[in-house]
Amino acid sequence: MRQIEQLLDRYSESHRNKTNILIHAIAVPSIYFVTLGLLYAIPVPQWLAKFDVSWAHVISIPVLYYYFRLSGPIGAAMTLLTLACFGGIALLENAGISVWQFCLALFIVMWILQFVGHKIEGKKPSFLEDLRFLLVGPAWWWVHWLKRMNIGY
Repeated sequence: MRQIEQLLDRYSESHRNKTNILIHAIAVPSIYFVTLGLLYAIPVPQWLAKFDVSWAHVISIPVLYYYFRLSGPIGAAMTLLTLACFGGIALLENAGISVWQFCLALFIVMWILQFVGHKIEGKKPSFLEDLRFLLVGPAWWWVHWLKRMNIGY
């Protein structure tokens, strides 16, 4: 069994309740977005700023590499999500909304929702056992979409 299949199987063990799955379908991509937003808001050194690069850009490179190592289709899907997130960040900035304040507030709300979902599920979050599951969550979310589109992962 491939590593991605093992990780997704383990992640799925604590995500079987329909309400928890629905909460995660909203919260997981939202948390990915706000995490990038919070990283984006951290000031960068002058040498990096002149290239119009943020910490979110820097961190997204090894994160996307990790996803591509797990699975090509998941890597491609996560690249699309990452680009959409950067687009969302740009929309916030263009609307004059503080990226860090918006993302921090949404981060707190989405994590509360996740823990409510796990309370309903009756199982603790997977990342409490293995931090890799913080990255597996978005992949798990995409696998549901890829399966619906009859695309293998």
